[in-house]
Amino acid sequence: MSRACLLMEGTRARISASLFYLLDVLRSVVLYWWRPVDYVVFVRYLMGTAYLPEPLYKLGYLFFLRMVPRSRHMFFINTSPEEAYNRIENNRSQREMFESLERLEKVHRKVTTLASRPEWTVIDGDQP
Repeated sequence: MSRACLLMEGTRARISASLFYLLDVLRSVVLYWWRPVDYVVFVRYLMGTAYLPEPLYKLGYLFFLRMVPRSRHMFFINTSPEEAYNRIENNRSQREMFESLERLEKVHRKVTTLASRPEWTVIDGDQP
């Protein structure tokens, strides 16, 4: 069901996808926060907030920054929208609602703003 929302367009699909995102974060925190494990990767939830609308993405980031487990070492692999679009085109038969070049550019602006915070180390992801 959540994947189907990402393959649709429109306001209802975007709201549904956002709600599934929130439920996925909460589920993961409940399942993994208290388990005795060596490593858990949660940063996708932090940067996933860049898909939220303009006034909400920074608030969403700050909310999840306090909610999900974090490491002293957080890495953001920065891939240009053009490179991301080419990789999607070459590896998928269906595109999700956020995977047009225009939307990738919009999200990239937000995500690079978030990655400019001091807790992130940015790595060039355009290199082969």
